Amino acid sequence: MEVTVAMAVGVMVGLLPVVGLLAWWWNEVWYALPEKFKLSGTGIRLPSGHMGFPFLGEMLTFLWYFKVVKRPDDFINSKRRKYGDGGGLFRSHLFGRPTIIAFAPAVSKFVYQKNDEFILEWPSVELVGPTSLVAVNGPSHTRLRSFVTNAINRPDALRRIASLVQPNIVAALQSWAQTGRVNAYKQVKKVTFENIGMLFASLEAGAELASVDELFRGIVKGVRAQPLNVPGTAYHHALQCRKKVTDVFKKELEKRKTMELDGLGSKTDDLMDGLRQIQDEQGNRLSEQEVLDNIVSLVVAGYESTSLSIMWSTYYLAKYPDVLRKLREENMALRKNKAAGEFITSDDISQLKYTKKVVEETIRMANIAAIVFRLATKDVEYKGYRIPKNWKVAIWSRYAHTNPENFQDPMCFNPDRWDVAPAPGAYQVFGGGSRICAGNMLARIQVAVFLHHLSTGYKWELLNPDAPMIYLSHPIPTDGVEISIAAL
Repeated sequence: MEVTVAMAVGVMVGLLPVVGLLAWWWNEVWYALPEKFKLSGTGIRLPSGHMGFPFLGEMLTFLWYFKVVKRPDDFINSKRRKYGDGGGLFRSHLFGRPTIIAFAPAVSKFVYQKNDEFILEWPSVELVGPTSLVAVNGPSHTRLRSFVTNAINRPDALRRIASLVQPNIVAALQSWAQTGRVNAYKQVKKVTFENIGMLFASLEAGAELASVDELFRGIVKGVRAQPLNVPGTAYHHALQCRKKVTDVFKKELEKRKTMELDGLGSKTDDLMDGLRQIQDEQGNRLSEQEVLDNIVSLVVAGYESTSLSIMWSTYYLAKYPDVLRKLREENMALRKNKAAGEFITSDDISQLKYTKKVVEETIRMANIAAIVFRLATKDVEYKGYRIPKNWKVAIWSRYAHTNPENFQDPMCFNPDRWDVAPAPGAYQVFGGGSRICAGNMLARIQVAVFLHHLSTGYKWELLNPDAPMIYLSHPIPTDGVEISIAAL
C-alpha cells in the first residue's frame, strides 16, 4: 500500500512539468498554430508574442503590471524587450479572447481608419442600446453620428452647454471652500452628474436625479463585467439598472409628447429635445428608441470621463504651481472684462489658448481609456503581419500617451508641449477616425469652465501629494484627491 501511494505521488510529481508545459502552449496550439499554417509560404506572418494559459491567457501578467507592481506601461515595455517592435503589434490572449495588441501610433491610426474591417464591439450592446451610436455600424453609424454631433457640437449647442453647466460648478466650488476639505473625485462626480442630468433631460438636482446617478453607476460596473445574465452578477444588476434608467427617460419623453399634443409646448434646451427635433436633409428624425438609447450611451461614455478629467486637473495644477500661475493669469485677464457674476461663454473659452493646452494635457495624462477594443471582421494584413478574422484588436492608447518616443518627458505635466501638434495617431484619448467620441467637445468645455472658476477664485493643496495610484478600472490616486481649499 505504501509503495503504491509513493508511486502515485511520484507519477503526479513527474507529470507536473508536463501539465505545466501543455498549459503554457495550449493557446498557442489552439489559436496561433492554425493561423501560422494558413500563412505558410505567403510571406505574411502572425505578430510575435505568446498567448498564455488556457482561458486566462495573459491576464495574470496584465494584472501583475496594472494592479500589483503598478507599472502599467511595463506590460508593453516587457514585450518590446522580449520580441522587439514587430511592426507595432503583438499577439496575446486577453479578456477571454485571442487578441492583437496595437501599441504604435501608425497601427492605431490604421485600425481606426478601417471601419469595415475593424468594428467597435461594445462589451454589451444590451447595456447601451442596440440603436446607440456606439453599437451601430456602417451607413447606420454615419446617419446616427450626424444627428448626435449636430445636437451637441454645433456652436449654438456649445454656447448653451457653457451657460448651463456654470451655476452648478460655481455653487459647488463655493461649497467646497466653505467646507475647507473635500474629496475632489466624489465632489466632482456629484456636480458632473447634476450637469449631465440637466443637459441631457432637464432633470433637477434632488432625489430623482440621485436615484438615476446610482442606476448609472450600476450600468458602468456592468459594462466592465463579463456579460453573464445571472442573478447576483454585476451584469445582471446592470441590465436591471438599464431598464429603470430607460423608464425614467421614457416617462420624461412621454410627458413632453403629451404637452405638445395639448398645445402647452415642451421644447427645452436639453439633449433629449435636441435629438428629438433635429432633422436630416430629407426631413427624417430619430425614432423614440434611438433618442433613448443615445442618451443612455452618451451618459455612460461621458459621465466618468468628464469627472476624472476634472479631478486630474485639480491634482496636476496643485503639483505644478507654474502651470497654475499661467492659467490663473490668462483667466484673470478674461475675468476683468466681465461684470461681477457674469459667466464666461464658449466664445470666451475658444480665446483661452493656454487654458485649452491645460485641458489637452490633463486629458492626455489622465489616460481614462487605457485600451480601446475593435473586432476584426476579416483577415487583415498590415506591413507583412496578419490580423486574423474574429480576433480582437486592443489599441493600447495609454502607451501612446506615455511613450517618450511620442511625447518628450511624457510623465511631466507640460501644457506648452501642445504648441506643436503630436505625431499622427499619438494622441488618442477620444479614439480616432469616424468613431472618435461624439461628446469630446462636451467634455472639453466642461473641464475648461471648471478650470476658469477654480483658478480665478480659489487656492488649494493636496493633502496626500504622494498618495499611491490605482490603475484599474481607471487611473486615480487612492485618496480620491483629498484637498484643502479656500477662496482667494
